[in-house]
Amino acid sequence: QVQLVESGGGLVQAGDSLRLSCAVSGGTFSTYGMGWFRQAPGKEREFVATINWSGGSTYYSDSVKGRFTISRDNAKNTVYVQMNSLKPEDTAVYYCAANFGSQRATTFRAYDAWGRGTQVTVSS
Repeated sequence: QVQLVESGGGLVQAGDSLRLSCAVSGGTFSTYGMGWFRQAPGKEREFVATINWSGGSTYYSDSVKGRFTISRDNAKNTVYVQMNSLKPEDTAVYYCAANFGSQRATTFRAYDAWGRGTQVTVSS
């Protein structure tokens, strides 16, 4: 069974940076497309960023483009998202997800396994 565990969340001030990590076990990480999503209180889960199996293709939501960078280390079975210039509206629980089909994907339904999330809170 594939398991995903996020880490790196916390409380920061606007303009600060955080790097989230997602460690994947129980499967073949190097063949998965990976994604990050987030969910703020009272809102639906939204797409943040995605990366294909090799790391050679990435895609971002307009709200984070230019501030966030997704990357992966297939030797460590880990995907990351570097978040710079954080804003209060970035406050949410951040989830990583695995798409067993290897490609990047922006839709919730494309993903086969999910982590439990890590809280990111950005104060103004």
